[in-house]
Amino acid sequence: MSGDTLLTPVELAVVSSSPTAAGYIELDEAHVAHTYHPLPVVLHEGLGAWVTDVDGRRYLDCLAGYSALNFGHGHPTIVAAARDQLKRLTLTSRAFHHDLLGHFTAELAALCGMDAVLPMNSGAEAVESALKLARKWGYEVKGVAPDQANIIVARGNFHGRTISIVSFSSDPDAKHNFGPFTPGFREVAFGDAEGLASAIDANTVAVLIEPIQGEAGVLIPPQGYLRAVRTICTDANVLFMADEIQSGLARTGRTFACDHEDVRPDVYILGKALGGGIMPVSAVVSTWDVMGALHPGEHGSTFGGNPLACAVGRAVIGLLETGEFQTRAAVLGAQLSDRLTALVGHGVVTFRSRGLWAGVDIDPAIATGRQVCEALVQQGVLAKDTHGSTIRLAPPLVVTAADVDFAVDALTTVLTDLAR
Repeated sequence: MSGDTLLTPVELAVVSSSPTAAGYIELDEAHVAHTYHPLPVVLHEGLGAWVTDVDGRRYLDCLAGYSALNFGHGHPTIVAAARDQLKRLTLTSRAFHHDLLGHFTAELAALCGMDAVLPMNSGAEAVESALKLARKWGYEVKGVAPDQANIIVARGNFHGRTISIVSFSSDPDAKHNFGPFTPGFREVAFGDAEGLASAIDANTVAVLIEPIQGEAGVLIPPQGYLRAVRTICTDANVLFMADEIQSGLARTGRTFACDHEDVRPDVYILGKALGGGIMPVSAVVSTWDVMGALHPGEHGSTFGGNPLACAVGRAVIGLLETGEFQTRAAVLGAQLSDRLTALVGHGVVTFRSRGLWAGVDIDPAIATGRQVCEALVQQGVLAKDTHGSTIRLAPPLVVTAADVDFAVDALTTVLTDLAR
């Protein structure tokens, strides 16, 4: 953006005082890096599964912050925990202990059936931390020769946008003009256990996969794939690292997507919903056999594991321990699947869903995913497109059966109108 397109102080004052959505969007476009192409909606407040824009119009949130809002906007338990902690202590850095870190990590480790937690902030930070942990374990425990470690990833993956992570991305937009890239990664087809087994060699330290590929369109691997990955990794002495940042914490009807095949990875990578829609909270969770490879000074984060994050994270864990949200996702997810089935052949080519998470492939002869999402805005539903013709539906797990019907009714209306 050239300098002459920036707003002058007078123009900025005028736009800032504007009550219209157009004014806020103009201000964003003038000063926010153009790394997103958001829908033309300016949100002002939210409660539960619903949000309200600056003009007072309400929408059903069917994206839920890419699963960061599994418990809805402003969940009272999470907000109360945050508000209480805000009055006491928010940050210490890891230079000192504080009175919540041990409780948070013990409770999260127990939820995962693990021993140890490396607390971080964003999901991408957690993935980067897991990559470092896997390499360190490979060199110091498995005995891989220095600088020879490799990690196997799945084609179509999305784990974040840092340099190392985009180094093994399949998305051209994520890689174009960002090289040179980090070496040490091998790509195999998602869902292909035989291909995975063939790619492993003596220097392989880990397999990193999403149990369900979210950004790719909610792609669900064949039944038995996760169990096969577990067996392959165990037999080859390779870490199975499951990125459950989007799929985990009740989204799919179980605490973790891996639970659908009764599989436990060596490393869980968590984020998004762990922060309760309040703040970025992420974590790498494993056993001491793996986490013990890290020592003081080798990794860290100023904000990781801060008191406020721990208070929020503990509130989230407490909600998950009730099982209520896993059940809601399963029951309402079945309703969503049933309703979407009726749209196949009527503007929908196919769809994939697990729990309250669906990837819906729109007939490209009717519209693009973006066009459908823009039309859904007019029907009071917020969703997000991906890869051209696919839209993702992932409402907060606090939605009601009536909300699910509202969303699918809106989609039905949009597809009918676009097909004319």
